[in-house]
Amino acid sequence: MPHDFLATSPFQSFWMAGFECTDQQNAFGNRVDFLTLTGHLQLLDDDYQAVRSFNLGTVREGIRWSQVERTPYQYDWSTVQVLLDAGQRNGIQQVWDLCHFGYPDDLTPLHPMFARRFAHLCRAFVEFYRSQRPHDVLIVTPINEVSFMSWLGGDVRGTSPYCVGQGWEVKRGLMRAYIEGVAALREADPGIRILTTEPLINIVPRHGAGPAETRRAREFHLNQFQSVDMLAGRLCPELGGRPEYLDLLGFNFYYDNQWQLEPHQTLPWANDFNDSRFRPLSHLLRQAYRRYGRPVVLTETSHPGQDRPLWLNMIAREAAHALKSGVPLLGVCLYPIIDRPDWDHLTPWHRAGLWDADLTQPAPGLTRLLHEPSADALTQAQHTVAKALRQPVEQLSFS
Repeated sequence: MPHDFLATSPFQSFWMAGFECTDQQNAFGNRVDFLTLTGHLQLLDDDYQAVRSFNLGTVREGIRWSQVERTPYQYDWSTVQVLLDAGQRNGIQQVWDLCHFGYPDDLTPLHPMFARRFAHLCRAFVEFYRSQRPHDVLIVTPINEVSFMSWLGGDVRGTSPYCVGQGWEVKRGLMRAYIEGVAALREADPGIRILTTEPLINIVPRHGAGPAETRRAREFHLNQFQSVDMLAGRLCPELGGRPEYLDLLGFNFYYDNQWQLEPHQTLPWANDFNDSRFRPLSHLLRQAYRRYGRPVVLTETSHPGQDRPLWLNMIAREAAHALKSGVPLLGVCLYPIIDRPDWDHLTPWHRAGLWDADLTQPAPGLTRLLHEPSADALTQAQHTVAKALRQPVEQLSFS
């Protein structure tokens, strides 16, 4: 069976680039704006030409809700217009996050008007976009990483609404807005494509755990699917989710996405000790695909520091395994593609992209330094996946 699904992929390229666009309030209550802190807004054309030189024709961008809607129901699209124009000049396809961690100053996911305001934003964005791009494929992520944000803002006070023990309520608030947003997007543009972007994780019990501890770890592992289950109407159907709202299944996977529940301990991503609890990325992708039966995208992945090339090699191998096993994997997004600082302290810089910031400069984000080992690894990764796409595919069972 050939990889027929790629013929109808809405993405311009299999390998994609993600530009960090968070505009959240950090742990200290300070608003951050990574579109400018990373230098991306100032160096748009340079960045787009650079990613195109590595055959990355599709990018993830964000509109920055907190900056677009400073006054309720009034929108300033000027910066989004700058991004749109740069994409058109450079032949870059842009996939849009409408809410990437940040909300307007007067809103939190627990606010009674949160969902209504977000749905209104969704309609306004489609109207703005379609007024100048009536025929483009429009791919939108309504809210990025609901699972992560409900924990960060609802359980550990890392961002708005700065709660403890309210993760479930924050998740419900975010998903109510997400679902109403999808309904508004579909009403405004029936052909719009919806891309979810949720963490893909593996939570395991400790070695020798008893039945109760094992069940608890299993419960926490399955909770990663709550947000997408809500979107599909499988969980909390009163929120309005529907099966047809599932479209493109994006999953974010990093080096610390597998861990032991209690006591907390990360499973090393290279699995050097052959831990039987460890699951390869291809296994996790197959698990997610079996659950939902929709095309899959690896929407975020990266590794900080010197292990970047090894991580890219692993991602390519696992993408090839997933493709061979029948998972309709439409693409891999390297995120972030350029260096970014820490949210809370604005230092250190993470050194996780294809380009590093020049820390010898007063404004590090305004100078790009190509990480040559990662560039070589990306070229090899592209060859590995291209070869897999030419090979026969096994039939994936849904039993």
